Amino acid sequence: MAENGNGDALHRNQPSTSKGGWHAAIFIMCVEFTDRFAYYGLTGNLIQYLTRVLQEPNATASKNVNTFIGVSALFPLLGGFIADSYLGRFNTIVASSVIYLLGMIWLTLSASVLKNNSTLFFVGLYILSIGDGGHKPCVQTFAANQFDDNSPEEKIAKSSFFNFWYLGLVAGGLASCLVIYIEEDVGWAAGLCVVTGAVGLALVLFLVGIRRYRKEGPTGSPFTSMAQVFVAAIRKRRVGTTRDPHIYWFGADENHNTSHLPTQPKPPSLAHAHQFSFLDRAMIIDDLDASSNTRNPWRLCTVSQVQEVKLVLRLVPVWLSCLMFFVVQAQLYTFIVKQGETMVRSIGPHFNIPPASLQSIVSVVILITVPIYDRVFVPFARKLTGHPSGITVLQRIGLGLFVSIINMIVAALLESKRVGVARENNLLDNPKATLPMSIWWMLPQYSIFGISNALAIVGFQQLFYDEVAATMKSLGAAAYISLFGFGTLASNVVITVVQDISSKAGEKWLAGSNLNRAHLDSFYWVLAGLSAVNFCIYILVAKNFVYKKEINVIDSSINNNHNQV
Repeated sequence: MAENGNGDALHRNQPSTSKGGWHAAIFIMCVEFTDRFAYYGLTGNLIQYLTRVLQEPNATASKNVNTFIGVSALFPLLGGFIADSYLGRFNTIVASSVIYLLGMIWLTLSASVLKNNSTLFFVGLYILSIGDGGHKPCVQTFAANQFDDNSPEEKIAKSSFFNFWYLGLVAGGLASCLVIYIEEDVGWAAGLCVVTGAVGLALVLFLVGIRRYRKEGPTGSPFTSMAQVFVAAIRKRRVGTTRDPHIYWFGADENHNTSHLPTQPKPPSLAHAHQFSFLDRAMIIDDLDASSNTRNPWRLCTVSQVQEVKLVLRLVPVWLSCLMFFVVQAQLYTFIVKQGETMVRSIGPHFNIPPASLQSIVSVVILITVPIYDRVFVPFARKLTGHPSGITVLQRIGLGLFVSIINMIVAALLESKRVGVARENNLLDNPKATLPMSIWWMLPQYSIFGISNALAIVGFQQLFYDEVAATMKSLGAAAYISLFGFGTLASNVVITVVQDISSKAGEKWLAGSNLNRAHLDSFYWVLAGLSAVNFCIYILVAKNFVYKKEINVIDSSINNNHNQV
């Protein structure tokens, strides 16, 4: 058992073999499967509870679903900070799971004993969000860290980890259809009881495997480290980065005088990035630094620290150019569910398909697409491109973004067809009537959702894990998850803007509870257009992206103590 830089025990119980990493990771994947089963069992059908039980209009219910999903995806930024600064990932997962369980118990009580009290239901939802915020940024990184990068076998095994991790999440979402069926046919109280039991089981399973895990304590907040670089660079804004000579701080014992430095860091180290050169001022030792007996971390930062911040800044344009993808994803849990509710859903004389259960088609398509991508497409593309992954991760994401444009075009055409059927049968003003149109018309739309997810979301996970420094893995996971949050909240903004503009033009889109008069097809065309513009921006961003490079010795551009940056 070794010690990390903060004196926290770093447990290495598993042997350095691919099996050792997978034994622990698979156990964590089972826990995540159970957690996703619970989460999607609630969120997948949440709009039905809000519109049917709490009697909210469609647009209001959609905004509330988006807000809940969005906030749940933003809390990981706080959860990642707590994990890195105070508790460590393992302890954060345990604490957040307990909070999550308490939130589910509260929701179950609000839907049964407390008789569907709206205020109490929303309190329970956001307790759930807090718990999920601690779980999400830690559990995937914690699982990935079970693979030892110093072992060639485990490093190879880790290359397929993200695909199979996502398959576990999808399988949990697929199994959640059972919860949706119980909510629809038995009752919401019964469905929430099942979800609560699953959350409790997930916590027990995680604790049972405690001796299998490689665990590390808090390593310090990456937000503090980033803030130090920016402050130090601003304080030295008058120090030119192109003047010669310059001495850079490589890191050493804090009690040493800085004039004895730089000190060579231990490999591997990040290659020097020439982007954001203003930040290079933060690592320059000037006269004031050299005359001080101790280093002021808010005035002088290490070379590695500056490069780590640059890696994060590189990802910001990618992050911004992917938000529209998640605006499209938000429709899966809102208006699309209400569309399915108006169609013929019967299978035989005694069974009706819950409209939200068609989300399982997305999961099935992903379960098929990801293995085909990993085992068929990647080897084929590798022969053509020579790239180890067949295509780059940004190319994979780009394919997913392009497919999401097609998704909205298909959605708009399908909604036009549905409204046309309502018009032909004089049912436009009868929103509760079942249209003579099978719900299976929605199969292509759900299938395209699955393909775009299999391409883009796995790519997001890999990008935000691989392209940040080892000390910022939790921040990378939180940044990826926050895309869901800001994307769904951005969907609320789009809905509001569309309603405002359309009301001024004559007829307010998406208003009221009559989906037949909501002009949802026009709304989908707007999303398709915005997605196309966003895709063009993404291509420009991706073409200029520079991938992280690790080297075993300091790059020659900064190895010399008297060097121009």
